Amino acid sequence: MQVHYNKSNQTFHLYNEFISYVIAIEEEKYLAHHYWGKRVKDIRSTTDYPRRDRSFAPNPDAITHREFSLAVLPQEYPGSDIGDFREPAFTYSDEAGWRANNLEYSGYAIKEGKPSLPGLPHTYASESSQTKTLELYLQDSLTGMAVTLTYTIFEKYPVITRSVQYYNNGDSKIILNRALSMSVDFSDSDYELVQLPGAWGRERELVRSPLVRGIHTLDSKHGTTGHTYQPFVSLVRQQTTEMLGEAYGFHLVYSGEFISNIEVDSYAQTRLQMGISPTHFNWELNPGGTFQTPEAVMVYSEAGLNGMSQTFHKLYQNHLVRGNHQYSERPVLINNWEGTYFDFTEEKIIDLADQASQLGVELFVLDDGWFGKRDDDYSSLGDWFVHDKKLPKGLKSLSEAIQAKGMMFGLWFEPEMISEDSELYRQHPDWCIHTPGRPKSRGRSQLVLDFSRKEVRENILNQIKLILDEVPIDYIKWDYNRNMTELGSGALNAIPGEVAHRYILGLYEILEELVNAYPNILFESCSGGGGRYDPGMLYYMPQTWTSDNTDAVARLEIQYGTSMVFPISSMGSHVSAVPNHQVNRETSLKMRGDVAMSGNLGYELDITQLTIEEKKEVQNQIEFYKQYRQVIQYGDFHRILSPFDGANHTSWIFVDSNKEQAVFYYFQIMDKANKPVKRLKLVGLNASKVYQLDDGRVLGGDELMYRGIYLDPDLYGDYQSKRIILKAIE
Repeated sequence: MQVHYNKSNQTFHLYNEFISYVIAIEEEKYLAHHYWGKRVKDIRSTTDYPRRDRSFAPNPDAITHREFSLAVLPQEYPGSDIGDFREPAFTYSDEAGWRANNLEYSGYAIKEGKPSLPGLPHTYASESSQTKTLELYLQDSLTGMAVTLTYTIFEKYPVITRSVQYYNNGDSKIILNRALSMSVDFSDSDYELVQLPGAWGRERELVRSPLVRGIHTLDSKHGTTGHTYQPFVSLVRQQTTEMLGEAYGFHLVYSGEFISNIEVDSYAQTRLQMGISPTHFNWELNPGGTFQTPEAVMVYSEAGLNGMSQTFHKLYQNHLVRGNHQYSERPVLINNWEGTYFDFTEEKIIDLADQASQLGVELFVLDDGWFGKRDDDYSSLGDWFVHDKKLPKGLKSLSEAIQAKGMMFGLWFEPEMISEDSELYRQHPDWCIHTPGRPKSRGRSQLVLDFSRKEVRENILNQIKLILDEVPIDYIKWDYNRNMTELGSGALNAIPGEVAHRYILGLYEILEELVNAYPNILFESCSGGGGRYDPGMLYYMPQTWTSDNTDAVARLEIQYGTSMVFPISSMGSHVSAVPNHQVNRETSLKMRGDVAMSGNLGYELDITQLTIEEKKEVQNQIEFYKQYRQVIQYGDFHRILSPFDGANHTSWIFVDSNKEQAVFYYFQIMDKANKPVKRLKLVGLNASKVYQLDDGRVLGGDELMYRGIYLDPDLYGDYQSKRIILKAIE
């Protein structure tokens, strides 16, 4: 792992055993993208982008020849209004409003380790020797704007992280209109775009499409990341598969509004950018002021989409997730939400917990409805004190009663929201996100608290701490159930273009304080399911409720898509009742269990209503999961068959790091009469080992991976699943 500057050809080369990333200096002051991909030993070439006089391609000031133009140059961090007509990575204006800004290269530094980003989530290195960092300095001599581009390479991963910091070294205010975290120009457009769009109940659908001329934008205007798009894109070659071929992955470590631009220009070059969405962004930089962008993670894989995913999984598990639960086995839980909704009593909860504990459940989670006078979703958000009619003995008594059964106790919160029917709103009606003087939109009959304001954050934080300091709590489900509208603030000093980002900074401030003050609590993020499932939240909360949709068939797609970027240990997955509450489908308890066991297993139903046979099956599922959850949650995850290919099947496998043990799953969605049989080749095993299958067969790893095994004849009927345990015996 090195970062090297070659003075003779003016190139910067970041490399490890997997990748090389090369930046060149053009005309002594412009940063050009030279190469990113599989490791090359040395960079001997100088900047070799072909120069030619192109019509309508302007030449920068002081460039005396007409063959050089920013309009076509592959750039590292392009600006606007100075000759490059493609999408800019940044724009800023002076007090007169002019935006013809020109940042020129002024120097560099190479540093051991990886700098932190105060106030923002970021990947980290536990030892400085694990990473090296390149800082490139740019400046605008007219306005005094100075910019630092930060690149970090990890020793053991094909990963580059990027972020940008702005400094106003001038004498006048500068308005930062656009400040993306990264931009990279590819010399061709022979790629396909992989993205993970979705909606509530069908998060992270896998969509793959060819690139075409023009600009393809994925973004969020919701205040946070949201269900609609994931702050992730990948560029892959047409021939790239799950296991083979090149894949470039990009992910933003941020929970607020984002933008991803993929642009193919007139010369079939591709520009890909990612950062904070400029829609609600205008940041005032007074003299001496600074602004830090979020971090972007860039992954290169020559082993297809699976290789890309495994890099994301390992990087996030080892260098993003923090705290006591970073590598801890996730407990099997039961959540009362779909079992009772708002209609519960203390006696009902204790009865649920009693029967769950007998089946081996380790954690009971009390969901929405325990606070204020909350009997429906029209009131009480913001009033974080106990609903004494439902829980007359209080939360502490309930927690202790559940813990006495040998279970942990968890609690649901939605701290970022406020109901108009609440004591907090009656005291502070201006504490919600709103545009002063304009009507307010509601979502789920609630408003969003203005976390850009310190007094609001302190009030909510103090309410939460009063509960956590009194009640023994092992787990918190942190929910967020609407998008932002009228995105403004009633604070006297509020700057409209800063509210959205300051909200996210305020959220991060609260989360940082809570996870440090209560390190033993397992935090789970939720936003109507997976609406805010992003790397920013993962930095504070090591797992996320993947989707409110608990249907086993729908979950095949949701969990498959989620695995494209997120580790399995972060993926909450529950068994619920049938007919399913979201799609009214009936699936077997076995299939529901097998799908849920492919994440962090939980149950979300009224367990007291199960038959004796069903309870026995649940008990067996839990016993099995406890035996193999280490390999499921922290082993290598490989996707084999996709639910998105229309072939009525899904398959994946979990393999431990030593390839000694594996858990394989196959799911059949719709059956066919007299169907053909096919072999399925497993992946991820050790070809030189011999494996004992739990059905008694003994097969070589090479035979399992290269020849495969038959599965379909064993499965009859719709919605069937098969599980195979493999253990190395030689």
